[in-house]
Amino acid sequence: MRRGAALLAAALLAAAWAAPALAQDLSTVVEAAAGAGGSDTTAAEAAPSELDTAADATTDRDIERVLERRFRQIEELEQVEVSSSAGVVRLEGTVLSAEAAAEAEEMAQRTDGVAVVENDLELERSVQRRVGVALDSAKDRLWELVTFLPLLVLAIAILGLAIAAGRWLAGRDALFERLSDSTFVRNLLKQLVRAVAAIVGALIALDLLGATALVGALLGTAGIVGLAIGFAFQDLVENYIASVLLSLRQPFEPSDLVDIDGRMGKVVRLTSRATVLMTLDGNHLRIPNAQVFKAVILNYSRNPLRRFDFGVGVGVDVDLIEAQELGLDVLRSMEGVLDDPEAWSQVQELGDSNVLVRFYGWVDQRRHDFTKVQSSAIRRVKVALEDAGIDMPEPIYRVNLLGAGAAALGGSGASPPALSPPEAPARRPPIEEDLSIDDAIDRQIDAERARDGEDLLDDAPHSEI
Repeated sequence: MRRGAALLAAALLAAAWAAPALAQDLSTVVEAAAGAGGSDTTAAEAAPSELDTAADATTDRDIERVLERRFRQIEELEQVEVSSSAGVVRLEGTVLSAEAAAEAEEMAQRTDGVAVVENDLELERSVQRRVGVALDSAKDRLWELVTFLPLLVLAIAILGLAIAAGRWLAGRDALFERLSDSTFVRNLLKQLVRAVAAIVGALIALDLLGATALVGALLGTAGIVGLAIGFAFQDLVENYIASVLLSLRQPFEPSDLVDIDGRMGKVVRLTSRATVLMTLDGNHLRIPNAQVFKAVILNYSRNPLRRFDFGVGVGVDVDLIEAQELGLDVLRSMEGVLDDPEAWSQVQELGDSNVLVRFYGWVDQRRHDFTKVQSSAIRRVKVALEDAGIDMPEPIYRVNLLGAGAAALGGSGASPPALSPPEAPARRPPIEEDLSIDDAIDRQIDAERARDGEDLLDDAPHSEI
């Protein structure tokens, strides 16, 4: 019994002595286990980094393969070499043009996974390759032209037919004569028809060729050019537009005697820039159409009947009715003075030493010369008044002489010696007068118009629009 108790006590003592070491061992085991767990955690944390690196490498290889396949499809980019690292793509090699290098860079930037593109491409210096590429391009263009040739021929045929149709329509004179009596207007309409037909044909041909975008560019360019020309040649454009309007209005005809803002002459022709007159002295006078269109025009020839007038001063003691009737009898008996409208007169003004009587008469300019009839009427009325003893006094002036001049006359109150009236000149016998139309200027105008030259006037009589 005692021996068993002693053995139990000894066992307890041994256990107590071994307990610290066992605790230390257990602690070591736990720490080791904990350390093992930490190593697993670190490995687990380190694993994603290794996986990302592998994924980047895979992505870089995919980028390289994709870009290389794309570049191999384009002849100008066949020599491009691609390398990729972590999304940074570097392009190396040679290309034929700067445009090809820019295209390669743009293609690389559009590829998924590419962050940055370094373009180190250089222009190809090899003569053999560049010549080969140029020849291949020329062959391709030539083949395109050959395949495109039927459409081109058809487009040219359509344009030619449109132009021919416009010319045929413009040649129908009867149609345009119904629209206007003016030759210039008819010619203008014919040109417009031809232009519209050509434009329509060109639009159809361009649409067939698929070049309708070219029409907008041409129209825009034409508008800009037209605006620039309009500003640069404003006077020319203004004169041309005025010539068109004058040809429509026709305010005068060839050989009409006109007064345009104080410039008198007979009309020779109307051009696209100026109106040509011939003065009564036989000189050519060119007036810009812009001024003519805006000017006040006095046409002496549009109405064939034209009135002349002149004044005669008679004495204050003269019977005015008798003087008027005497002058009117002369006018009524004259050749060239019309009976309808009839001649007439009026007392116009009471002067200091006479009374002004004015006579009026009408001339048909188609049968008699206006200036000749007027001149003959003045002369005949003067002679008739003188023969009838009608006093036609000259202006009377009173002169007072002072000093030596008065003394020479015998004093300040002396009157100057009376002067005997001059003897009346002997009358010439009446002469035959030529009152026919003076056509010297008209003949010169006809010769001028017979020459080849632009003229927008019509010879046929018409009324102004």
